[in-house]
Amino acid sequence: MNTFYATNLLIYAGVDIIALLALNLQFGVSGIVNFSFIVFQSAGAYAAAVLSMPPDSNPDYSFQVYFGGFQLPFPLPWVGGALVGGLLAIPIGFVALRKLRSDYQAIALLVTSIIANEVINNARPFLNGAAGLALVPKPLQDQLDTQADYYPYLLIGLTAACVALVWFISARIVNSPYGRSLRAMRENELAATALGKNPVAMKMTIFVVGGTIAGLSGAILVGYLGVWAPSTWQYPETIILFAALIVGGRGNNLGAILGALLVPVGLEEVTRLMIRMNLGPPNLIPALEWVVIGLCILGFLWFRPEGVRPERRRVFEGSPDVELVESVRAT
Repeated sequence: MNTFYATNLLIYAGVDIIALLALNLQFGVSGIVNFSFIVFQSAGAYAAAVLSMPPDSNPDYSFQVYFGGFQLPFPLPWVGGALVGGLLAIPIGFVALRKLRSDYQAIALLVTSIIANEVINNARPFLNGAAGLALVPKPLQDQLDTQADYYPYLLIGLTAACVALVWFISARIVNSPYGRSLRAMRENELAATALGKNPVAMKMTIFVVGGTIAGLSGAILVGYLGVWAPSTWQYPETIILFAALIVGGRGNNLGAILGALLVPVGLEEVTRLMIRMNLGPPNLIPALEWVVIGLCILGFLWFRPEGVRPERRRVFEGSPDVELVESVRAT
């Protein structure tokens, strides 16, 4: 039982860290308010599921209807989930990011998330509708015994390897000249354009990169859970990720990791403990969870908008900021 709890906690933490590193690239570094982020995570989950499952004509899967069913070996479903997340970002980004201001982009992406959920929810022949997909094979299920004591540690190791890979990619982007161009676009898009940068191209690129990483996080999660349904990826799930990034600190990878541990993981564990204490009616604790998330967003935006770990600011010699600091010190 302790092994199951630790496995559940660590894998959820890894998935949330991967998702928040992707959202940090889009929102924290580039300033794209991607309210449809959960769509790319769910696209990766659905893609990984149908790539790993047999056709629905299989007797064990005859209770559900879905397209595909390619029964590919691991790690191809995870790779396919990441690719689908990135490919889906191209048409969505083409529509939402090219000719709309940032506030309208956020609205368009939020509407996209709602439309996608409603379409999948009601189009049963596509991905089994509201019932979702079940009996999704676990990684290496055909080669290993998933009931063995070592298997949970294998899942944790695979998730940790993906976290390390995404961390490496994110760090390379954030600390590169391209990352500095993204920050310049975030702070003042007109100024970045005047310096010869192409904001639309930069937004599209980082939108696709973030969608790819989000798709990977969804593929990992569905491989662990074995089920996926529209009820698990409604648009409020994106608000939780935004709250985590705001709390941890936007614009830096350590802040994204810290936010993942504090909000999605930490808040869920506190909620679990409160449920065991039988405080009030059954629906009280989930309602209070959303109240706490809202208060976290408002509190940090008001009192500490830079988050627990602020974004690192580089100040160069001879800049006005250095002169101001030196004058303050002199007085």
